[in-house]
Amino acid sequence: MHHGGYYHEEEELSKPYDVRLMKRLLVFVMPYKGLVIICIFLLFFITGFNLSLPYITKIAIDRYITPPGRFMDVKDEDVLDRLKSMDAIFPLKDGYILDLRRVDKDTRYELEKQHLFQEKYFIFDSKIIDKSILESLNKKNILIQYNTLYFLDAKKAGKLSLQEMLTLRKKDIVGINYLAIIFGIILILTFIFNYVQVYILQYTGQKVMFDMRMKIFSHLQQLNVSFFDKNPVGRLVTRVTNDVAVINEMFTNVIVFLFSDIFILTGVVIIMFYLNWQLASATMLVTPIIIVVTIIFRNRVRKAFRWVRLTVAKINVYLQENISGMRVVQLFTREKENMRRFRKINRENFDANMSQLIVFAIFRPLIEIIGALAVALIVWYGGGRVIEQTLTLGAFVAFLSYVERFFQPIRDLSEKYNILQAAMAASERVFLLLDKKDELEDTSGKRELKEVKGSINFDRVWFAYSDDNYVLKNITFSVEPGESMAIVGATGAGKTSLINLLLRFYEVEKGKISLDNVDIRDLDRDFLRKNIGVVLQDVFLFSGSIKRNIALSKEDMNEGELEMIARYVNADRFINKIPDGFDAEVKERGVSLSQGEKQLLAFARALAYNPSVLILDEATSSVDTETESLIQDALAKLMKGRTFIVIAHRLSTIERIKNIIVLQKGRIVERGTHKELLEKRGYYYDLYRVQFKNTDTQRK
Repeated sequence: MHHGGYYHEEEELSKPYDVRLMKRLLVFVMPYKGLVIICIFLLFFITGFNLSLPYITKIAIDRYITPPGRFMDVKDEDVLDRLKSMDAIFPLKDGYILDLRRVDKDTRYELEKQHLFQEKYFIFDSKIIDKSILESLNKKNILIQYNTLYFLDAKKAGKLSLQEMLTLRKKDIVGINYLAIIFGIILILTFIFNYVQVYILQYTGQKVMFDMRMKIFSHLQQLNVSFFDKNPVGRLVTRVTNDVAVINEMFTNVIVFLFSDIFILTGVVIIMFYLNWQLASATMLVTPIIIVVTIIFRNRVRKAFRWVRLTVAKINVYLQENISGMRVVQLFTREKENMRRFRKINRENFDANMSQLIVFAIFRPLIEIIGALAVALIVWYGGGRVIEQTLTLGAFVAFLSYVERFFQPIRDLSEKYNILQAAMAASERVFLLLDKKDELEDTSGKRELKEVKGSINFDRVWFAYSDDNYVLKNITFSVEPGESMAIVGATGAGKTSLINLLLRFYEVEKGKISLDNVDIRDLDRDFLRKNIGVVLQDVFLFSGSIKRNIALSKEDMNEGELEMIARYVNADRFINKIPDGFDAEVKERGVSLSQGEKQLLAFARALAYNPSVLILDEATSSVDTETESLIQDALAKLMKGRTFIVIAHRLSTIERIKNIIVLQKGRIVERGTHKELLEKRGYYYDLYRVQFKNTDTQRK
């Protein structure tokens, strides 16, 4: 077990952001950069639409809802001349009425600073008002006339009937309706742009995830067997599924929307300063507090995140170990002790998650409080300016909306930061896997033989799985084309290691292995493996049809060839009895088939490639007499004209093989025929006698 190494890996993979990793991730995004640019372009418009809505509200309030006229008593001739040039001021007996709708922003700001604004007035044009209404209002003596314009003191508006007010403000109502239409159009456009943007973004994310998974799966298939001996299956499956999904979540929910957040924050700040720089400056007073809180949050959440990942790693390792060894756990009644240990690990994970939750539970409400503080500043400062008439009501309302939009990305920061950290850890693990190189790749040749006769030679071969702990020591033997050889030995003697070396799943430490007098390191690995058929002790069958399990990568094999191969190895006997025959579905690992049936399918699979060399790792489990007879008959057929090597577990099955080598602790201790080895009364004799006694005991 390598628990410590696994925990160390998890601890190292805790960087909140890594530019190097991000650059490598962008390699997968680059084929779809056009779609990403479109997404960012759409986000720019969506942000613009969203930011325009509060401003439209401001226009509606300032231009059409609140009275646009202000009574003024101006003495400054320069100011009067400027206002007259704008056609915005109208003289009365004791002062002037100013139409704010006609005044530019700078002039209005200057007038506001001088506190010249007094009573509010509605302004009406007599050309669009019904004469009967005018006559009725004139009788009430509440209108002030200047040429074709009429002014109504806002305080006296309550004396008018609803019909009279609607008639007088007909132009304002038209303006509000016009803005409402624009508002609705913007909402529709926002929906359309959002839909297109989300669809393109999710499509791009799925394509990136698809490509990444294909890359990982392709890479896994190129790695040598020793890699899979050192890495649990569950961890590798997690890389292809969960880790890639986490990276996709970062891409679709963080990276692209980072542009949206930048657009929103930049746009809000610009608009607020445009509306009123003093109020905007007051709002920005909370920014240093936000920065400090964010820095503290980032440091705390990083520690909490690391602790969570370490505890999750411990749970995964412990679960994997216990589920895999459940038979031993139950055999030695370790359930209570294992439950106690798991409770301890699980409690640590609970505490880690609670620690992380506390950080998030503090950060988000704290940002809410800071946001409320910003709103309070606006209400306090902006409300006073509205009362003093140095800030319009529309600008005040717009400010409140923009502050809400300003804090929205900051509120989401905690969630996005968590996604980013998880994605960085996932990216690191994925690229660690992709950076693993096949240890045999650099030494693989490209040579292919025109014809493989089947001569095999091991010349002083030494091999160790780790360090200098050799499992094979100075192995030398030869098998001529068409001959048979059996390898015998106790469990752990090195029998399977010999076959792994011949197939180049591993590299020899010393010595040389040859096929037809050519070093197998000079041969193309695919060529080598296609010419050596292997029937493993534990026959692995894939989910799918029987046809697929026989043909494997030979997809061009037709029904006739399949039937001929199956008939040759006697597999047709049980295939024909199954509904759907060759198209029948085989469940995962072939659980629906017996050991003997799986063995016959393995023979058919090996024969499909018509190999020059056939290796049989003999099954140890017993089968019924009829199936055993079929297997032996199929085996006899397969041996004809081929170099045959069998790893024997039942010595009774190799009595006819003339060349037997006996392994003990990685060395060849005996060789000869079955009869010769028994006559020597050595290690082979001891193995045979033990097996014979066991068989005799079982019969009794």
